[in-house]
Amino acid sequence: MAGRLVETVFDGPLAERLSGPATEGVRFYWLGQAGFVLEMGGRRLVVDPYLSDSLAEKYRGTARPHIRMMPPPILPQSLGGVDLVLSTHAHTDHMDPGTLPSLLKANPQARLVAPRAVLAQALARSGVAEERLVLIDAGQTIEPLPGLSITATRAAHETLETDSEGHHRFLGYVFEAAGLRIWHSGDCIPFDGLVDEVAPHAPDIALLPVNGRRPELSDNGVPGNFTIAEAISITDAIDARYLVAHHYGLFDFNTESPANIDAAAALSRATDVFRAKVGICYEWQGA
Repeated sequence: MAGRLVETVFDGPLAERLSGPATEGVRFYWLGQAGFVLEMGGRRLVVDPYLSDSLAEKYRGTARPHIRMMPPPILPQSLGGVDLVLSTHAHTDHMDPGTLPSLLKANPQARLVAPRAVLAQALARSGVAEERLVLIDAGQTIEPLPGLSITATRAAHETLETDSEGHHRFLGYVFEAAGLRIWHSGDCIPFDGLVDEVAPHAPDIALLPVNGRRPELSDNGVPGNFTIAEAISITDAIDARYLVAHHYGLFDFNTESPANIDAAAALSRATDVFRAKVGICYEWQGA
């Protein structure tokens, strides 16, 4: 689609910015970690929101206490006008029991989209009845709202995992609305077949995690993600024009430095790289 992605600093709290209806065009905001508010074609979607301190409570007094490096940019109950909430997988910073119940209570019309493989966790952590869930598996396309389609892609965090019925535990989502496609990979590393799977969907924008991975974490149950170099390479390979690099700056034991992200962005040629920032509106402006 002809046009360009522009980032604009906005004044005031995010809650004020989102107090009105969703834009008819395409714009989005970073919530920290892998969380985004996407506005596409008059619909407001919230992906992987982690807006609580539930992990700090869970890991208090341990070697990795999960203390926030940045406060939540908005409270779950202050995020209104939401049509869909989506979780890419069941890790708490993507499917948060400290965020989902309040967010979904404040938006009783909203449904929760989640991988079919994690039905039990989605029910337990959201507190909603099963009829408010929309379950999806890799390779499936749904049209949960008029003018919006969502296709699930496989994700390897750090491996491809399925349940006993073959449903994938980790997913990415390709969103298509208002003539634009955005791919949120979920937590993921490069794997054979990833480019061939995503490229036919022709995303215009890729939202990819860039905190990388380290053996001392992976060997102790903390899986990693793309490095910034890998994220740029994947974005180039699927022929997306824009990369928005995220999943950094929340937990000090599992992050990437803004300087490293910016340095890699400066060297990128085929792909325009944005480092996700709070207080920024990312907006698609037509040609």
